[in-house]
Amino acid sequence: MSERAGNYATEADLVDLDELESAYFKLRPDPTLPAQRVSFGTSGHRGSSLSRSFNEAHIVAISQAIAEYRAAQGITGPLFIGIDTHFLSGPAFASAGQTLITAGVNLRISAGGSFTPTPALSHAVLKYNEVARLTGLGLADGVLITPSHNPPADGGIKYNPPHGGPADTTATKWIEQRANQLLAAGVVDHASLREIVPFAEKTGTVTQHDYAAEYIADLKHVIDMTAIRSSGLRFAAHPLGGAATGYWQAIAETYELNLTEIGPGIDQQWSFMTLDWDGKIRMDPSSLNAVKAVVDSASHADYTLTLANDADADRHGIIVGTELLNPNHFLAVAIDYLLTHRKGWHSATGAPLTVGKTVVSSGMIDRVVAAHGATLEEVPVGFKWFVPGLSAGTTVFGGEESAGASMLTFEGGPWSTDKDGIVLCLLAAEITAVTGKTPAQLYQELTERFGPPAYGRIDAPATAEQKSRLLALSAADIKTATLAGESITEILTHAPGNGAPIGGLVIKTADAWAAIRPSGTEAVMKIYAESFAGAEHLKRVQKEAQELLASALS
Repeated sequence: MSERAGNYATEADLVDLDELESAYFKLRPDPTLPAQRVSFGTSGHRGSSLSRSFNEAHIVAISQAIAEYRAAQGITGPLFIGIDTHFLSGPAFASAGQTLITAGVNLRISAGGSFTPTPALSHAVLKYNEVARLTGLGLADGVLITPSHNPPADGGIKYNPPHGGPADTTATKWIEQRANQLLAAGVVDHASLREIVPFAEKTGTVTQHDYAAEYIADLKHVIDMTAIRSSGLRFAAHPLGGAATGYWQAIAETYELNLTEIGPGIDQQWSFMTLDWDGKIRMDPSSLNAVKAVVDSASHADYTLTLANDADADRHGIIVGTELLNPNHFLAVAIDYLLTHRKGWHSATGAPLTVGKTVVSSGMIDRVVAAHGATLEEVPVGFKWFVPGLSAGTTVFGGEESAGASMLTFEGGPWSTDKDGIVLCLLAAEITAVTGKTPAQLYQELTERFGPPAYGRIDAPATAEQKSRLLALSAADIKTATLAGESITEILTHAPGNGAPIGGLVIKTADAWAAIRPSGTEAVMKIYAESFAGAEHLKRVQKEAQELLASALS
């Protein structure tokens, strides 16, 4: 934890945008160095032009690989493409667009050149393909240029196949390997690429798509907007300078809500932010340090709720008064509410409804799901694991502890098969409007029913070698039979819900659990832990989990 965590950013914390742009075009990655190769984590390739991990060569190679992949898969419809507000998203959009058009791909770009939240693009792909399947048209897919909540110097690109959600490991490995082949071959002619006529002028290859109008008009199919309007709930939304900027004001106007979009608008240095746990600017709406500026401003306004999103609006933050609700707490409240208030979700066969969670999410969710007689599906970290169930309408809700979730429409059909921070924020407003209680109050009621868990996550620095060794650990590497005074009941390396590798370890006892896994995009290993035996027991679980990890890696 940095001693500056929660402090406002200073001039010294701000990235030089001119330097970022120059590095994007001028610096060439060395494909023999792992840190400079294309690498897809849990959701796309991320990096910075300054470290030669997100440069023009990367984007051209990835875009060409995507064009070849979709051709090999018989995907012949348009490719929906959007960007978030990170500075590097702009030049990457031009590189990707020009490369894809040259490869013969027809693009759907945002009307007026506006920014596109991840859920709006996912929803657009799903809606197009619903018609395409009925009419025999070629299916569409999507590309989102975003590093999500990562710092301002970063860029990112992710691919969403026709199911609308994050690509699975088979697809990302194919794209990653092909992109690295192209990178190694040095096929990118930077000068000629930038001389191509801007792709928006290429008649017949680019169509403008109004992502915002379509998405906002359809919100009534997934959120009870009438209940929010009728309640008169006064709430605010802060897009944290991200792609949801402007969306919230349009939502307020469309549905006549007592909702105010707050914040300074788009600032690609994010100079208005407070620093995250490690002293970096990071647009994470679920981190108290990162959103302290929002919490401070909310404390001076009479809003029942203040909602927040990250740069591509796939994450949600729920602030009640001056309290940022823990994402796990809100997921539990959301699931409890939805299983009671979505009558259209009841299975026609009478089978229990399925709720998805990641293995590092709170055990409170397990208790809530069981109380409703529903089925819990535990999957590894990564929203891609929820895509099959959400697509088929068999998983009614899927959520991650990192504040990413999506759910079905009122009718039980897919809404967005990628994380939707806007809808989850609006769900908080619906819950408050319908129940007359805030999510914080409802979570307190859950703790009275099921017990108060203590939950925490520690991010520890980790080298590439340490992360690799952690991935290779097995249950046999754990040489102790107890954790924090309790017998270890289970050690998992694969998720119970689908048998997929966790990418680390989960250790369970009667009252607690700990999970250890490497980050897919940052040089850290993450240690998650939870105890239903109190905060002091949690500290012991965390301490012993770290000792256990050190012993296993020694």
